[in-house]
Amino acid sequence: MTVGNMESAQLFDAGDKGRGLRAAKELNTGEVIFSEASFSAVVFDSLSTQVCHSCFRHQAQLHRCAQCKFAHYCDRTCQTACWDEHKQECGAIKKSGKAPSENIRLAARLLWRIHKVTGLASDSQMVSVDQLQDHVADLSKEDLDKLNADVQTFLKYWSYGRKQHSVDYISHLFGIIKCNGFTLSDQRGLQAVGVGLFPNLCLVNHDCWPNCTVILNHGNQSALSSALHSQRRVELRALRTIAEGEELTVSYVDYLSKSADRQKKLKEHFHFDCTCEHCRQHTNDDLMTAGAGSKPSADALKEVTARSEEFLEKIETSRVNGDYHQMLKLCLECLEKQENVLADTNLHKLRMLSVAGEVLSYLKSFSEAAVYAHRMVEGYKKLYHPNNAQLGMAIMRAGITHWHAGQIETGHGMICKAYGILMVTHGPNHAITRDLEAMRMQTEMELKMFKDNKHEYNAMRDAALMNESKGL
Repeated sequence: MTVGNMESAQLFDAGDKGRGLRAAKELNTGEVIFSEASFSAVVFDSLSTQVCHSCFRHQAQLHRCAQCKFAHYCDRTCQTACWDEHKQECGAIKKSGKAPSENIRLAARLLWRIHKVTGLASDSQMVSVDQLQDHVADLSKEDLDKLNADVQTFLKYWSYGRKQHSVDYISHLFGIIKCNGFTLSDQRGLQAVGVGLFPNLCLVNHDCWPNCTVILNHGNQSALSSALHSQRRVELRALRTIAEGEELTVSYVDYLSKSADRQKKLKEHFHFDCTCEHCRQHTNDDLMTAGAGSKPSADALKEVTARSEEFLEKIETSRVNGDYHQMLKLCLECLEKQENVLADTNLHKLRMLSVAGEVLSYLKSFSEAAVYAHRMVEGYKKLYHPNNAQLGMAIMRAGITHWHAGQIETGHGMICKAYGILMVTHGPNHAITRDLEAMRMQTEMELKMFKDNKHEYNAMRDAALMNESKGL
């Protein structure tokens, strides 16, 4: 499907939710409904020297723009591809002596682009950017003060000949960014690295149990000529068969919170009351707060939940300090208190199982890590939509852990399961799916070897691990 092809989706009046998009024809599971290049996007301040400002890939030894000394690129090709977007920013940064914060930079890139394309940027763009909702009237005093301070900083930074804009119009743009900005992840999907605006994507309404998912595809940047680079773009993909005329929805928040907590977050950040079926019926809230099968008392549940939150805070402090052994000690102590009190679908238990698996893998105790990873995945399967990207990534990590632990059959099975989910959520050409395909082939080969001769397979594995530890 070509970038920005909108034949599969159409704009409609979604009642109380305002505008929305619906399926213009029946859609199949995993189908790309549309893909859209960013209207404007910036790398986060904290990662400005580690992530390419053109393709948003996390890279070592980036090439710095010689003029503004702020923007960084993979190479000259990425820099050339981005020059049109960076040109006025480059001049403004040089003039002001330093780059402003990501919010200001995004608003400026947005306005420079609006000036350049007055109206719609392409035939497939359904609304112009400045027609998007801003919710400025709904902001708290604290948020409004911050927005006003950003507007003042922006006015000092932004330059465009003699053309000036009213404070209200600039406030409107900042409001649009605040409630429509889409977080961009790096090429492996493991870290949030920036924020961008995608006008068509902004028209897709929220549902906690959606029928679509959004993924950032970094495109192919391997061509030597920047003209042949495919743009970074988001893809809206169907999570199941969608009937013609059915509204297209995505989830603006991670599903793994109680319905009241999701509703609170959506109200604070996006200024609407979620009335989706899962929120109305409090679906899975009982599992997310469940006690263990031994039916502990309400007091025991309350006490262990409170203690779990204290442990989580201490664990985060240890994480910041890079003390993984302390993280593990706290985590195992908390899991001991949770045992026989919290179920494996309880959110506090799942957080601990996740940390235990992660830290033990980091410390290369793969057999122990695999036990916790397996329990966590079993809990996730009872809560998440079967084609949820987070579920797919969790199964992938658990599969790799089992593989490293020498449990090749379970590992290969999980990697295959994860591959099935990510083919729907990410598609066959995404970097993560390609990595997973390579792992699937490798584990398949090892599994065959294991079944042919277990003794020989284990000897080969031990030798490989020995070499790896010597190389560390």
